[in-house]
Amino acid sequence: MKRTVHIILSFLFFLWPIQPTPSHAFDSIFSFGDSYTDTGNINVLAKKNSLSLFSDNLPYGMTFFQRPSKRFCDGRLIVDFLAEEFGLPFLKPYLDKNESFRQGANFAVAGATTLDKAFFKQHNITVFEDPLSNSLPSQLQWFEELKPSLCQTVNECTYYFGRSLFIVGQIEGNDYIVMFSSLLSVEQMMSYTSTIIQTIAGTIKELIDQGARTVVVPGNIPMGCLPSLLTILKNDDYSTYDNTTGCLRKYNELSRYHNSLLLEAIKELRIKYPLAKIIYADFYKPVINFIRFPQRYGFTSIPLFVCCGIGGEYNWNQPNLCGTLHVTACQNPSTHVNWDGQRLTEASYHYVANSWLKGPYADPPILDARPVMINAHSNLHFMPNLSAADCIFRGGSSCNFPLCYRKCYHSCFEAPPSECQKCYLNTPVCCCS
Repeated sequence: MKRTVHIILSFLFFLWPIQPTPSHAFDSIFSFGDSYTDTGNINVLAKKNSLSLFSDNLPYGMTFFQRPSKRFCDGRLIVDFLAEEFGLPFLKPYLDKNESFRQGANFAVAGATTLDKAFFKQHNITVFEDPLSNSLPSQLQWFEELKPSLCQTVNECTYYFGRSLFIVGQIEGNDYIVMFSSLLSVEQMMSYTSTIIQTIAGTIKELIDQGARTVVVPGNIPMGCLPSLLTILKNDDYSTYDNTTGCLRKYNELSRYHNSLLLEAIKELRIKYPLAKIIYADFYKPVINFIRFPQRYGFTSIPLFVCCGIGGEYNWNQPNLCGTLHVTACQNPSTHVNWDGQRLTEASYHYVANSWLKGPYADPPILDARPVMINAHSNLHFMPNLSAADCIFRGGSSCNFPLCYRKCYHSCFEAPPSECQKCYLNTPVCCCS
């Protein structure tokens, strides 16, 4: 009797869907954005133009690197935590041409805007002639310049970029800062939001067309909670402030409006590209919660008080900015939400990164969207939970599974059946129709 039960259980186990064993899942990361993501491109541009940056000085980098690390932070950024999660090295800046980019590249530039300089000029929005200025279209062009060194054929690029994590943003905050500097009202800024969203959506579309299959798209932070803006726009009209946070109402409305349009654009892209994983990463909710409930997240300082700064109600005072002479940082940055008046502390970024990886502030969480790594030598019979539009790998003598996996795994896994058939002419059993 025991032997019979054992045989039955063994047979049932044989029929049970074998869950693939995930590995680090992503082989590389490619990031686009501004100072929330830049790991050194602005430094390269500054050096070329014989300029110096505040972030080249301590206390920038004091927490993790214990030296300036070409990041506008006391330590690591969100992209650094994502790289650590997937066992990848910290992203090298694309403009540092001496580096290898097989495991990813960072195209982000501090101060970059979504829209290019020509757009602002065309709409009579004042933009400074800054040799360090950059935009999302420029970063996409850098990606296209790098691409031939990473892959050559369509199948090769589909496989390589299909195993990569792409991050597009955060970047739009600088567009609104440019408009703010030109004295546009919040209502006037909102009239340009749809154009900003179209540019972000166009970048995502281009990346997917070139092989990307997992794209993280961060929303905008609550701009009304930036100590720099709060200092510049300080006034005695209490109705301009949110009484639960002390942030500027209208600028947070701008951020929410931007995020609502971005989410709609992402939904449309998901319909157009049903086999791509386009992740909306909420930046607004975690930061606003840091400010509303700081002690819940371990922030014991005044929520809107800057760690690295000097003077004023929010400890931010232009031109005495972080990194300049006589400006010091708080003893423990992990007790603060904001680092230098415009960017966040490592502690803030760490929490946001975890909330994007595991939820609740990413739709879907990044870890749920990972491409699955299959062991080509396992006795795999079928993968569960795949739709008819996806490919199914079957083991056994009728299918050379290692060949399927090695040559066309990702392009088949993500492509429509017709494309799969082109890839698997010699092993059609690996595809469904």
